[in-house]
Amino acid sequence: MPETLTLRLPDLAATEALAARAAALARPGDALLLEGPLGAGKSAFCRAFLRAAAGDPALEVPSPSFTLVQGYELPHGPAHHYDLYRLSGPEELEELGWEEAREGIVLVEWPDRLGWLMPEDALRIALAPLEGGDARAARLFGWGARLAGLAG
Repeated sequence: MPETLTLRLPDLAATEALAARAAALARPGDALLLEGPLGAGKSAFCRAFLRAAAGDPALEVPSPSFTLVQGYELPHGPAHHYDLYRLSGPEELEELGWEEAREGIVLVEWPDRLGWLMPEDALRIALAPLEGGDARAARLFGWGARLAGLAG
């Protein structure tokens, strides 16, 4: 069983800080897979990650809910933010440039739709809302020794 890190994120700022730590540790070829129900903070995490990785707190980061994927040129290479909620399975990823995107960093909301394309070496982040507000629990595993750097 892989080592797991469990965090309580009391507010949006804590979620954004976790995303910034992940952005500092991420490198080309990495996949971050975000799981959780609607409203758990997956998009907020991705938005904060991309802004931190770009070094631009004002970077426009639209949700890819309808476009399914948004691409970004970051200082350390490309990144792609996927929202797979509307996909039925991995067969549909080919036309979304999945193979090319894997050369950079990919952030994936609803990764259960990846099927056999699920990267084994990914950082998996499960978010769950807590007692109202922006509080959430985060359970992370993967990334080997880098996982400890996410503890904050």
